[in-house]
Amino acid sequence: MKKNPKDIAKDFLHLVGTGKVEEGYDKYVSKEFIHHNQYFKGDRQSLLEAMKQAHNDEPNELVDVKNVFQDGQTVITHSLIVKKSMKITVVHLFKFENGKIVELWDLGQIIDEASPNENGLF
Repeated sequence: MKKNPKDIAKDFLHLVGTGKVEEGYDKYVSKEFIHHNQYFKGDRQSLLEAMKQAHNDEPNELVDVKNVFQDGQTVITHSLIVKKSMKITVVHLFKFENGKIVELWDLGQIIDEASPNENGLF
């Protein structure tokens, strides 16, 4: 059975977020993939290598996708990422074509444990 884009996005984040970067890319990322992370070249291989390096440098202790929204072939996820040194909230925007991720945006914010906002980030 073919997975829907929401399930693909969630599975992709869990795979790459737990160090299974090659598997996540092989299963779900188009060969024509581009991304918009400002810290790396915009091609498929550059982000793949950056994800592998990030896992080697400081692996995630938790990847918890809290919210998933879909509009046509666009999926937005809102996640909690826990590392040894910090907690991060991340929003990913995925564009799909033919069941594969073809474009990705990611926006992250380190969680301030002393934030005065009683509503939190989730």
